Amino acid sequence: MKIAILGGDGFVGWPTALHLSDAGHEIHIIDNLSRRWIDTELGVQSLTPMDSIQERTRIWHAETGRRIHFHLIDLARDYQIFKSWLVQNKPDAIVHFAEQRAAPYSMKSDRHKNYTVNNNVNATHNVLNAIVETGIDAHLVHLGTMGVYGYSTVGAAIPEGYLPVGIDTMSGETVKQDILYPANPGSIYHMTKCLDQLLFQFYAKNDGLRITDLHQGIVWGTHTPQTERHPQLINRFDYDGDYGTVLNRFLIQAAIGYPLTVHGTGGQTRAFIHIRDSVRCIELALKNPPARGDKVEIFNQMTETHRVKDLAELVAKLTGAQVAYLPNPRKEAPENDLVVNNEKFLGLGLDPTRLEDGLLAEVVDVAKKFSYRVDRSRVPATSAWTKEIAPRINRDPEGKSLKSVS
Repeated sequence: MKIAILGGDGFVGWPTALHLSDAGHEIHIIDNLSRRWIDTELGVQSLTPMDSIQERTRIWHAETGRRIHFHLIDLARDYQIFKSWLVQNKPDAIVHFAEQRAAPYSMKSDRHKNYTVNNNVNATHNVLNAIVETGIDAHLVHLGTMGVYGYSTVGAAIPEGYLPVGIDTMSGETVKQDILYPANPGSIYHMTKCLDQLLFQFYAKNDGLRITDLHQGIVWGTHTPQTERHPQLINRFDYDGDYGTVLNRFLIQAAIGYPLTVHGTGGQTRAFIHIRDSVRCIELALKNPPARGDKVEIFNQMTETHRVKDLAELVAKLTGAQVAYLPNPRKEAPENDLVVNNEKFLGLGLDPTRLEDGLLAEVVDVAKKFSYRVDRSRVPATSAWTKEIAPRINRDPEGKSLKSVS
């Protein structure tokens, strides 16, 4: 297949591009490189040293003989350019990662909220609109988030996207219908993913687009078999308070002798998936597209759930690190249960990578190897959901500054 990977320079986009190229597909990365500019804005860098996208793709070609094509296009702003690209290249599938992906970053300020909404919603709508206007029959695979469901305890397993309901009619009959599981976003970022869902539903219904929406859990790990083929192919590794995912953050904190920062009670339950499984799931979704005229196909892209404090205890046991409980900068329930159905990917043959499989030690090794690149001042989470929390988020429960206990 000829596959366009939107946002292919990113944390999940880059290993996906390599994985699909390695499988023999013709890969085109479309990216505006905004994630690299955000690093500059935040004054932080990937823990792992990243070459330019041009150098990355050159190394991949030198190692494998396969070319990955790069196109500098801003999907949120360059609609006509993207539409022209579609006409010229006619991809068979489009994988959409091109959204600002961090909840804390989306809550930093009014400017960050506006940027996240403008970038994410415009990019998604421009892609959908361009597919319709060009008339290409491309399967769109979108990387969504488990966060569209929210993290409240409902006492039942979360289904894969749709909730079967019975509606009582005026005639006294009960009509059965599948509706989107009620959206419950916990940040501006998650809200944009909820809006994505509605855009997908409309374009699948109105224009017959073939769309798969992947509600992904928190990604951990850094290596895939493809990124390990050469040091310059390594994936990015975010550790800062805005972009670092919770398990990766714990592992880098342990590597540099920094207390593992558990916010609130640590009773928040989250869904997780290893980066290796993430790229496999995307490949499985591409191989199993919905038919034109079908409703949007939705997968829960996760392999296991864990409470945050249990993860901290696991990493502390593995590394000898201390755990620091801090006020929670997010506006969320202090504890929640999370039971998720993920039978679709398992039915398609996914063999999950789990925490017990030993890959935590691999990530610790990466963290230790590049720990000299860590800016300790960027480790704490400083983006607060409400102004009342902001002055307290860098202090532990005893009132000491986080810096003093590290």
